[in-house]
Amino acid sequence: MNRLTRRHALTLGISALVSPWARAQAASIEDETWDDARRGRALPLRIRWPAPDAAVAPGPRPVVLFSHGLGGTREGGAVWGEAWAAAGFVVIHLQHPGSDLEAVRSGAGSFGNRSGLRGIAGARQLVDRLADVVFVLDELTRRHAAAAGRWASVRPTRIGMSGHSFGAHTTLGVAGQSYPGYAGLAEPRLGAFVAFSPTAPPLNPQQAFAAVTRPVLCVTGTRDDDVLGNGATPQQRQAAYAALPSGQKAHLVLQEGDHMTFAGQVGRATDIVAREPVTRELQPRHHALVAAITTDWWRATLLDDAQARQRLVRPQGLATGDLWATG
Repeated sequence: MNRLTRRHALTLGISALVSPWARAQAASIEDETWDDARRGRALPLRIRWPAPDAAVAPGPRPVVLFSHGLGGTREGGAVWGEAWAAAGFVVIHLQHPGSDLEAVRSGAGSFGNRSGLRGIAGARQLVDRLADVVFVLDELTRRHAAAAGRWASVRPTRIGMSGHSFGAHTTLGVAGQSYPGYAGLAEPRLGAFVAFSPTAPPLNPQQAFAAVTRPVLCVTGTRDDDVLGNGATPQQRQAAYAALPSGQKAHLVLQEGDHMTFAGQVGRATDIVAREPVTRELQPRHHALVAAITTDWWRATLLDDAQARQRLVRPQGLATGDLWATG
């Protein structure tokens, strides 16, 4: 197959993956900074409000949070956020001071300084991130109760939580993951989770994940390997799914998908690590597939959508070498 024919085939495949509700009008975007006075911490956010015609179900609008990876910003997860907002979800992209792009610039200098990156990806930053999520949930709840503008229309409970890389650690951290000397958080207002590029804890992963009993979708790829110089491998990332308790989990592994495939961005933002040409070529199909599957995941787990749950039995668009598992 020549390059032009292959590109045409990819385009047709991408079109077939677009969910009916993803053809709604574009969401409106608001960039805000919420101040956590108790911690003296200003939290930049990007909020995607669905268009009025993007109805997912009767009643209040469901909400999904997204946490960026190390060195990211509130622009992270844009591809996923656009798809979820088009499907009717209010999407809040969090930016975490101390492990965002500014922290990399001031603390590591560049993404090529792996030692410097590891220095700003420690326990202190993870604790701050977990507290960021709790603060956003508190503030969302407060604004909803006060009927403050459009926040009166959201549902302040059974919210979705997602994140990429360090954001996946954040996601599993508020889902109930425990750590040496820390029993875990298990934030009760969260109803389901998507962990992009997760990593299984090196010691006793089953014990660490024992309290993660709500629905979790793990998303990774066969080239999703080390970015910090800590020895992470695609096998270790896939091991996160295996270590989670059985019953409400799912696993998507994309052939040739790499770490930046799952950041949910395009353009220069994906060039912070070296990438193979085949991964770049497959990225549009990978993005369309992940957007469709994660949207169905939110509909099935947060809205009890029977049709979405049925589509997740065998998602459309999987290619040879891709893996989908539930258990």
